[in-house]
Amino acid sequence: MERELETAECYHRRFLIVYTRVFGFHALHFCQSIIMSNPIPMQLARIIKSDISENQVIYLKEIEGDRQFPILIGYFEATSIDLRVTNAERPARPLTHDLIVGVAQSLGAKIECVVITELKDQTYYALLRLQRDGESIDVDARPSDAIAVAVSFQPHLPILVESEILERFTQ
Repeated sequence: MERELETAECYHRRFLIVYTRVFGFHALHFCQSIIMSNPIPMQLARIIKSDISENQVIYLKEIEGDRQFPILIGYFEATSIDLRVTNAERPARPLTHDLIVGVAQSLGAKIECVVITELKDQTYYALLRLQRDGESIDVDARPSDAIAVAVSFQPHLPILVESEILERFTQ
């Protein structure tokens, strides 16, 4: 058990260093608060769109591992994510997820990451973590919307999943 805690602590320290180098020193406080809850860095692995079903699927995969899991999302969110990931031409006017980014920026906030926080009654819960004037602000969001916002940025914002969710789903 001690060795597992040591390994987890080392991993989180590495994540903190990499994240701080990539996203700037101001992210240090943000990372320290996130590390306390033991999230797992994930990446968008696949988008499966179907014209014959209203449910679309995205797969998230561990950045430093092989575990992955699906999230059912709506057609609009899947299309929005796909537009951003494939760098397809976007409409001249902002889409809903562009609007979210624009509102945050207009209010002087920086969107830091997505955290998928809970799985309850077969529904995932997430939040967008923003930073403004040194204050961390968590905004409740559907995972699909939060991921669409995350992939709006280049490079994509970090997508973190609470370890309990990943462990429960991949057992």
